[in-house]
Amino acid sequence: MTREGLRELTRARLYRPAAITEAADGRRRPTGPVGPSGRALIIAADHPARGSLRAGERSLAMADRADLLSRLCTALARPGVTGVLGTADVLEDLLLLGALDGKVVFGSMNRGGLAGASFEVDDRFTGYTAHGLARSGFEGGKMLLRLDYADDRTARTLEHCARAVADLADNGLVAMVEPFVARRADGPREGLRNDLSTESVTRAATIAAGLGSSSAHTWLKLPAVEDMERVAAATTLPTVILGGEVAADPDAAYARWAKALEPPTVIGLAVGRSLLYPADDDVEAAVDTAVGLL
Repeated sequence: MTREGLRELTRARLYRPAAITEAADGRRRPTGPVGPSGRALIIAADHPARGSLRAGERSLAMADRADLLSRLCTALARPGVTGVLGTADVLEDLLLLGALDGKVVFGSMNRGGLAGASFEVDDRFTGYTAHGLARSGFEGGKMLLRLDYADDRTARTLEHCARAVADLADNGLVAMVEPFVARRADGPREGLRNDLSTESVTRAATIAAGLGSSSAHTWLKLPAVEDMERVAAATTLPTVILGGEVAADPDAAYARWAKALEPPTVIGLAVGRSLLYPADDDVEAAVDTAVGLL
């Protein structure tokens, strides 16, 4: 993404905003929800809208939009990458760049639980709606669901996620739900911390699987934990493994993902920062390694 390319994107938004709708209407749709192998590799880039910009040691890595778009285009061009996950601003830039042809596109729906905010667990739906996703011709929507048993604001997010699952199902779109049991680390002013124990991840998966008036189009997005077989045994819903923070030891992360991909209900990976901002900055090699795991 050159400086001139960035200028052209802004000029298109300024003078030809309808070009975004035209690009969405003209996008070549994928032939199915996963690749020919029956597996999915989805590149996630919805972090900035929640104020989560860190990637490894770089605190503002994802704040450089030109750099992020360059990395996304590189990743999406690699063989075996089946889809992308992002907020409207990111996905519409990619539409204008022609980078979404043939990809399964998931729009991020709730980004209101800003990272580190006192109201983080009250994760309002500030992004895509089911109607907006259908209008754009995308394949699904993703929602984050933190379950803090000590914070009654959790109930609101739970209710709104259930409503979003139902709305997506009514439109024939995938609802990708990313649930965590979470709690404040050391008090009300501390950020939420996700409980990644096998028991808590299993509990979160069962709660998320039961949301809405239909689960026919629901997928789960879960972390790779020690006993993934036990977690995956809790539901028949298609499940993708999330990448999380950039790992200090990439080889260990790849091995963990490979193990997590073994259960029959796990259909692939949905990874962002670990592939877009690898420690050696070689996006192509990181993506190709992930494709190899599938």
